[in-house]
Amino acid sequence: MVVDTSALIAILADEPERRPFIDAIEAAGIRLISAATFVEASIVLETRHGADGSRLFDLFLDRAGIDIVDVDAEQAREARRGFARFGKGRHPAGLNFGDCFAYALSLTSGEPLLFKGNDFSQTDVEAVA
Repeated sequence: MVVDTSALIAILADEPERRPFIDAIEAAGIRLISAATFVEASIVLETRHGADGSRLFDLFLDRAGIDIVDVDAEQAREARRGFARFGKGRHPAGLNFGDCFAYALSLTSGEPLLFKGNDFSQTDVEAVA
């Protein structure tokens, strides 16, 4: 599976979806985040919690066995295509910059996407069941 920033923040901020998201991650054989997702989530967590937010995030990724995937040219093209089709101001899904990289990694890896909200459900990406 590919994990979006929204799911990571829900887990680390102890939001109501935390437990089902953790269960889904634990059940997945493949656990990935885009390098862009890593940066986006780190910015959110460090803004909210300072350096402790980044340390907590790194510890979570390590314990959960989530791999950070470099952004390659194929993903960059898919992210651009995703924004053109589903981007903020263009489509009701309203994907932002970070969303486009989670979207692209999901498509290029063939792994479903774990996310919070309904933005990705309005795209052609496969959602985690």
